[in-house]
Amino acid sequence: MLYDKVKESADFIRERITETPEIAIILGSGLGGIVDIMEDKTVIPYGDIPNFPQSTVMGHAGNFVIGKIGSKTVAAMQGRFHFYEGFTMHELTYPLYVMQLIGVKNLIVTNACGGVNRSFKPGDLMIIDNYISFLAENPLIGNNDDRFGARFPDMSEPYSLELKEKAIKSAEKLGIEYKNGVYALFTGPCYESAAEIRAFSILGADAVGMSTVPETIVANYLGMKVFGVSCITNMATGIATVKHSHEEVVRTANEASEKLCVWMKDLLENW
Repeated sequence: MLYDKVKESADFIRERITETPEIAIILGSGLGGIVDIMEDKTVIPYGDIPNFPQSTVMGHAGNFVIGKIGSKTVAAMQGRFHFYEGFTMHELTYPLYVMQLIGVKNLIVTNACGGVNRSFKPGDLMIIDNYISFLAENPLIGNNDDRFGARFPDMSEPYSLELKEKAIKSAEKLGIEYKNGVYALFTGPCYESAAEIRAFSILGADAVGMSTVPETIVANYLGMKVFGVSCITNMATGIATVKHSHEEVVRTANEASEKLCVWMKDLLENW
């Protein structure tokens, strides 16, 4: 059963840490630098954790890291899992269930994505206000275990207004510019066509990417508050003047990572 597998994973992690993390961060492509500002770290490779998936994407180190940022104990996923890698929805969201059992109450999701809103530019950071999913498969399909959450979870506030307010205050204090927008989930691994981007824009998307939404849905189901921030690493197809490459996405995300680290460090220190 899922609960038994998750408990085995959670027990393995709990045996290796001394404090319970109430906050977790999922780090997207090129955004793993947040781990560098953590102190008193315990680094656990995904491959060591029973039943845990294994990341296959460049820019994802594949470590579960628990450490301190300021006075807060934080769990960080240094690399995530994607539907396009061949994982099922249940597999790619498995770490969220583990997080719940080790005590996580708040989740920060980050990603590298393409800009659909023409006022955006590569390097911008976007607070996610809401999402649009272009996947037919929902990560909660299947038998429900009430020990995790309710069968029909509410999604009227997928990204916590309280956490967004905290993040905005932090950004304004630091003088960090940010955008707000709607994130659209696309399966990948190919980049979107120009016609698809036009359709996404009409439907209200400001950015498009290949992750984050399944994690957001499951985190809400598990009773976590979620804050999401996207790094615009490229302009989407039909808007960009050059062809896409993952190497360029990672390079731009690495450049923006320093600004994101400063922001997240302040946010967590003043949580």
